[in-house]
Amino acid sequence: MVYSLAATTLTVAAPLGCDSASAEGAERAVDGGRRSSDVLVTGTDAEMLVLEVTPANRVVVRLPRVEVGQGVTTAVAMLIAEELDARLADVDIPLADARNEGNQFTGGSSSVSSLYGPARKLAATARAKLVTAAARRWHVPARTLRTRGTRVFAPDGRSATFGSLTRSAARITRPTVPTDPKPASKHRVIGRPTTRIDARELITGKAKYTGDLTAAGAKPTVVARPPTIGGKVLSVDSAAARAMPGVHAVVQIDGGVAVVAETFHHAFQARDALRIKWAPGPLANLSDAGIRSRLRAAVPKLGDPPRGSAQTEAEFEFAFVSHAPMEVLTAVADVRAGRAEIWFSSQTPTSAREDIASRLGLPVSKVQVHVVRGGGSFGRRLNHDAAIEAALISKKVRRPVKLMWSREDDIRHGRMRPASHHRIRASHARGRVVAFAHATASVSESFEERGLSPQGGVNPTQVGLRSAQGAARSAVRAPAAAPLPSDSGLYNFGRLSGNSGSVDLAIPLGAWRSVDSGTVRTAEEIVVDEIARSLGKDPVAFRRTTLRSKTVRAVLDKVATAGKWGRTLPRGHAQGVAVHEEYDSCVACLVEIDAVDPENPRVTKVVMAADVGTAVNPRGLEAQLMGTAVDGISTVLRAGLHIERGAVRESSFADFHYARQRHAPQHFEAHIMPSRRAPGGAGELGVPAASGAVANAYARATGTKPRRFPLNF
Repeated sequence: MVYSLAATTLTVAAPLGCDSASAEGAERAVDGGRRSSDVLVTGTDAEMLVLEVTPANRVVVRLPRVEVGQGVTTAVAMLIAEELDARLADVDIPLADARNEGNQFTGGSSSVSSLYGPARKLAATARAKLVTAAARRWHVPARTLRTRGTRVFAPDGRSATFGSLTRSAARITRPTVPTDPKPASKHRVIGRPTTRIDARELITGKAKYTGDLTAAGAKPTVVARPPTIGGKVLSVDSAAARAMPGVHAVVQIDGGVAVVAETFHHAFQARDALRIKWAPGPLANLSDAGIRSRLRAAVPKLGDPPRGSAQTEAEFEFAFVSHAPMEVLTAVADVRAGRAEIWFSSQTPTSAREDIASRLGLPVSKVQVHVVRGGGSFGRRLNHDAAIEAALISKKVRRPVKLMWSREDDIRHGRMRPASHHRIRASHARGRVVAFAHATASVSESFEERGLSPQGGVNPTQVGLRSAQGAARSAVRAPAAAPLPSDSGLYNFGRLSGNSGSVDLAIPLGAWRSVDSGTVRTAEEIVVDEIARSLGKDPVAFRRTTLRSKTVRAVLDKVATAGKWGRTLPRGHAQGVAVHEEYDSCVACLVEIDAVDPENPRVTKVVMAADVGTAVNPRGLEAQLMGTAVDGISTVLRAGLHIERGAVRESSFADFHYARQRHAPQHFEAHIMPSRRAPGGAGELGVPAASGAVANAYARATGTKPRRFPLNF
């Protein structure tokens, strides 16, 4: 449902994440995000996607999602430009502040699919109002008018900008032309490869991140953190640090000792001058070997296989993995008596606002959260650790602060993908799989669900995060909690079953890109290759005969053809393939690897094909697939975190070995399958297929059966 607004400018709104009944609530004045006595909204702006056409001929939509590099602002601008017949250059997509209600969750590969209908309907309604306004001005039938390039045109050649019509269009309640979005056959913007609308800002350095803000005169702030996860301060001597130039304050907080200074240089110098005695964290006597042993023991036993069947069995271990977004966590906080204002990049701003208010002891209405673009996330910004910490420090020192977590802070004390252990058994008889069982165990987040943080005390960060991660996980086909139903899975593998166990450890965990699928489906795709080998069948041919979905089979055929599956390669080189289906989308990946030196393998070629329904921006989708390929290369071959006596060994990209340019494929190509379906999800889609394909290529090139990931662990 789209709501009409009366305003000095044309403003229309559509509810997101609520039903029409809840949107029929109190009326509130809104004007481009500002209150105005001339603007009347049916429903609350907190629930809505709001479009405004300004007198300057700008189209402004405040987006209730966060831009973290995935290109969602460009995709939404394209939806608006398509239905409004506006120039893409005339569309502005600023990020909305945290609202009272409605859907502001960015995750689960859901942004484009959730906005596709509302954004198009919003723009189509605005266009109808503008056309009606022009028809009344010129006294001509509205059906004779056309729109193009953010203007309305009459048959006699007259034209008017949308901006010049916005005041009169705002008074129209019943347009005289249809308000339905265009059929796909008339799309001129949607589906066309498009450069990001913020590309120039990004490459010229004009794009603003939290670290660039000078809001409220906030002072640089860093925190001295314990050497072990969950360690606590026993005592601190801060005399030397306080005496250093540029130091404004030194305060103890739950996670360590915070230093507020004139510059980050001063802050880091003073932090290093602190003399702190630490109590070890709760895992101080535990290392990788012990964690792996516990996980292995926690995997539920598989049931008995069908009588008379042969077995293909495998067990897999996956290490902890840091999100490691290029922009480190940063938050600006200005907490004064009775109010708070926070600036940071958040995938869950609504719950962040509630959690910050709770920790500060303020009503939610007294906390304002400004959402800032983020330099990467991969799930990390579902959590708002840094924002809560910044708010508490600001309250304690009674001044605005700009808190920055160093790379070391986030890798050693931030969120990570949980380590997991997988046990899979495929039963086959008479040349086909008759049963498939997959049991898992992973490090549990239950200690946080109970409200306990690794640092001890209450952890309200998890209050909103649980629902966010639940939404992300709900789309994942994982063998969790209960046996898989007989019609589950990508393949016709007969009786399917699966269950999961867990190990409680006080380790900060978070939803990492592709959540459970990145390990579950990777392990399964490796086993599919091994089943094919045991049956004497080609991996692609075997998949073709057992895949349930024609759509998945089509993307597999595409990569096999485009990547020249089966071509002769030198010794130590091989191809690998894998597929994945999720988020109403599917993908296939083919890779070629050079493993002549098995200790230093290099993926040389990646070919991916995806069917995501309508691809709003194929160029953006190609970038997403390229990113997932790098994620697969990284987490399968070299990138993971070690735990040594309760501490994370890695501290930066120097030892957390994510793929560098020299590890990236020399050739990459993405094929986007044509479709008229509504968009599915894409941001996380490619990770399992890329990971599985890399692992399978390595296995074929080396004649081994990789079982622990990354391979260098």
